[in-house]
Amino acid sequence: MNGTKQVRVDLWTSVNGLTDGQLNQAVEEGRWNIAQVMEHVYRMEAIIVRSLESVLANPEDRPTEKKPYELTLDRSRKVDAPEGLTPPTHFMSLEELKQRLNSSREALTSLLAKYDEETLARKSYPHPVFGLMDGNQWVDFIGVHEKRHIAQIEEVKESVLANAPQ
Repeated sequence: MNGTKQVRVDLWTSVNGLTDGQLNQAVEEGRWNIAQVMEHVYRMEAIIVRSLESVLANPEDRPTEKKPYELTLDRSRKVDAPEGLTPPTHFMSLEELKQRLNSSREALTSLLAKYDEETLARKSYPHPVFGLMDGNQWVDFIGVHEKRHIAQIEEVKESVLANAPQ
């Protein structure tokens, strides 16, 4: 969880100083703006927490081997967001996004306070690309996924700032 916590700090650093307008500025047709990337990160974390809650409530144990989910960081591998995780196109303020991201992180922290790593290691559910992953892998994946999208935010931010009036 420590790595996942640090990645969230990195996310806040990445968007620090940007205006709501800059967060919502489109830089390329068909490409998400920064606010949409942040909303997607929120939605992913929230659905993982809900899924973990469900699998942890099930008495069945399903241990699994380690999956190569770190490949998520390879941005040359394009994966479309699953249904329900695609962000809306409407304007979103930084304050609204912070509240949403803080709420999903609080839900994750609360969930992890109830279970130890051994329990998480016995409870698994499938990732659409990597297959069956246990709870510990899913928690780590949250940070890896967020890190991938911080790189995306940095790319979009570069374009936004390059096109800003001087």
